[in-house]
Amino acid sequence: MTVKVDKDTCIGCEACVAACPVQALSMVDGKADVDEATCVDCGACVGVCPVQALSL
Repeated sequence: MTVKVDKDTCIGCEACVAACPVQALSMVDGKADVDEATCVDCGACVGVCPVQALSL
C-alpha cells in the first residue's frame, strides 16, 4: 500500500512535499508524485492536502 495522488485534483501547492518526513513526494509537471520505494505510508501528506488529492 502506498499513497495515491489524484492528478486531476492536485493543485500543485507542495504542502505534501513539505509534510513528508522521508522526502517521498516531489513535484512533476506541477503535480505531486510519490516515490513508492521511499514512501512509508505514514499519511502525513494526506492530512495536509487542502483539496484531498492524496489518499492511502
